[in-house]
Amino acid sequence: MELIQILRKLSFGQRVAEEEGDSLARYFVETDHWHRLFGGTVDIVYGPKGSGKSALYSLLIARTDDLFDRQVLLAPAENPRGATAFRDLVAEPPASEREFVALWKLYLLCVISSTFHEYGITGAAERRVHEALARERLVAGNLNLQSLLRAVGGYVRRALRPRSVEGTVHVDPHTGLPSGFGGKITFEEPDDVAIATGASSVDELLRLCDANLEENGLSVWLLLDRLDVAFAESPELEQNALRAIFKVYLDLLGLNRLEIKIFLRTDIWRRITSEGFREASHITRHMTIEWNQQSLMHLIALRAAQNDVLLEHYETDRASVLSSPEAQKRFFYMMCPEQVDVGSRKPETYDWILSRTCDGSKRNAPRELIHLLNCLREQQARRLEIGEPTPDEGRLFARAAFKDALAEVSRTRLEQTLYAEYPAFRESLERLRGEKTSHSPQSLASIWAVPEDKALEQARDLVEAGFFEERGTRDAPEFWIPFLYRDALDLVQGSAG
Repeated sequence: MELIQILRKLSFGQRVAEEEGDSLARYFVETDHWHRLFGGTVDIVYGPKGSGKSALYSLLIARTDDLFDRQVLLAPAENPRGATAFRDLVAEPPASEREFVALWKLYLLCVISSTFHEYGITGAAERRVHEALARERLVAGNLNLQSLLRAVGGYVRRALRPRSVEGTVHVDPHTGLPSGFGGKITFEEPDDVAIATGASSVDELLRLCDANLEENGLSVWLLLDRLDVAFAESPELEQNALRAIFKVYLDLLGLNRLEIKIFLRTDIWRRITSEGFREASHITRHMTIEWNQQSLMHLIALRAAQNDVLLEHYETDRASVLSSPEAQKRFFYMMCPEQVDVGSRKPETYDWILSRTCDGSKRNAPRELIHLLNCLREQQARRLEIGEPTPDEGRLFARAAFKDALAEVSRTRLEQTLYAEYPAFRESLERLRGEKTSHSPQSLASIWAVPEDKALEQARDLVEAGFFEERGTRDAPEFWIPFLYRDALDLVQGSAG
């Protein structure tokens, strides 16, 4: 088969886990991270953007039947794709952390009740929970998660912000709810008089769910992913929402059969704990996804080896390619040249790729690596289509294609990740366009037209965002821009004066 035909059939998969669908299971490496999560010993998964958190989430969903055989029911509390269920909270957010805690608990209670209905789980405790929610019109039924959350948000606002909703009202001393409200689900433990009127606290209803699961020998895992997308437009809202969900997580640790599994970016976790978060020391069932050179090489080999056309071209098989780290490296260099930039001091191609796809944190993540490989395929196919010669020694890719591929990855990373997540930085970063790749606080102050102390503060914010790598000394810091962002901003190698 001609090389152009091989390239047209070749794929390294999607860089975003949500778009991989059923093929993700073929690509996935069952790492220690996966076994700990699947085994139930981990609740909180931290990782940089693109590190594979959503892949773990998607694979849990794909293994729903296997978990059911272990008496574990999965209850996704967020849409895996499309609009986030929490989108409407940005327009009308809870007014306080207490209100957010109430919202999370009631929302998760509704998701649990819906899961009971889906699996046909019944019992006296389940009926009481269902009746309490049905009375307040909070049964999921045909509602999607977004509509359900909207209904829960309205209920919590009426319960905890009666004056803003109904004007001047009186609060029932027994239930703690506005007397004109009529709701019977409370957010504090009701007294005997309130109980006699049919009131139940949300905590009591969660305990009933736990008891019902215990009676049936089951557990429920509540899954929360995409929290970085849900609250990206408002840092203050993000902090309130996430601090509240971790408080709810700790509250639910007292239950035996209900568990929350949270997938969260490491930079967001640092942000919400930067001003102090006493509860953080009690969060112990967690792990952080990290990748090293060998695990990333394994990822490349595994994805390449899913292409039968490639295996046929190199007269090998999947088992041989994946048999050892040495075999994976050999296969990589069947496809790629030894070096992108030729010279005794120049790095080998694999090291070149890793150095070009890491951000200022100096960490590599699968997302940019997969993107680069797919762009490389496109660039090489385009070169062959216009009549350029085929690569030497039977390889798939010529040296020149790598730099063109990197330029596309660079633009995507800048525009679709950095600008999308940190729109406030856009103007400052655009002012760096065409400038040098290394800066002092003085040079940044000049470019940004701000005082030096302000430039230093903003530069360190950009270090946190992964745009700059901070070098130099404490008294004379330097801010170095990684290769990942250079093409997108037309940067020139060297230090600013």
